[in-house]
Amino acid sequence: MVSASVSVATDPSLCLTPLLITLLYIVGMPAVKTHTEELRATLIDEAGRLLRAEGASAVTLRRLAQAAGTSTAAVYTLFGDKAGLLEQMYVEGFQRLGRTVAAAPVTDSPMNDLFTIGQAYRQAALRGRHLYELMFGRPVPGFTPSRAARAVAERTFRPLVDAVTRCVEAGDFNPETKAEEAAYHLWALAHGLVTLEIHRVLPLTDSEFDRRYAAAVADSAVAYFTTRNHDVSGGL
Repeated sequence: MVSASVSVATDPSLCLTPLLITLLYIVGMPAVKTHTEELRATLIDEAGRLLRAEGASAVTLRRLAQAAGTSTAAVYTLFGDKAGLLEQMYVEGFQRLGRTVAAAPVTDSPMNDLFTIGQAYRQAALRGRHLYELMFGRPVPGFTPSRAARAVAERTFRPLVDAVTRCVEAGDFNPETKAEEAAYHLWALAHGLVTLEIHRVLPLTDSEFDRRYAAAVADSAVAYFTTRNHDVSGGL
C-alpha cells in the first residue's frame, strides 16, 4: 500500500486541507517532507507568542513567516491556511501537555505518583503558556477544533484517570471513588490555579504560586481519602 505521505507529496492534485494536514500529523505522516519538524515547531511557538502578546489579528501567515525568518510559501505548505495553523497549535499544545504528564514516573506509591502528575501538569502549562489559552479558551473568533483535534485533547486526561484508579486500588482513596469524576475534579482545580498564575490575577511571587498550588491540590485530594492517615504536607 502506498503511504498517504508519499501520495500527498508526489501528487499535486491532492488538496491539503487543514483537516487533512492535522490528520496526517496526528498519525505520524508528514504532509510534505521538504519542511522539517523543527521548523513546524518554531512556527507554532512563534504563532503562540504573537497570539498571546498581540491578539488574534496579529496571527497571519505572512506575519508569522517574517517573525520566524522563513518564506510564506513554507508556512502555507506546512499549515494550508490560518485555520490549519490554529488547529495544529491546538493539537501541539495538548500533545506536549500529554507527553509531559504521561512521562511522570510510576512507582510503588500511587499517591506520590498522583502528586507528581499534578506538578507535571503545572510545569507543562507554564512552559506552554503561549498555547494554553488557545487550548482551553477561544481567543480566536471562529476557531473550533476538529473532532480529531479534540480527541487528542481528550487523551491527555487518561493518565490522571489512571493515577486516580491506582489510588483507589491501593486503598489510598475511598473504594467508592469514581475515578473519572475525581480526576475531573482534580484537573479542574489544577487548571483554575494554573490559569490564575498564567494571567497573574493575584500579585504573588513564583514561590507563593508554587506553595498555594501544592497546598490547594493536596487539600482537594483529601476529600477522597480512606480513613487511613496520610501525610500530604508536601502537596503536589
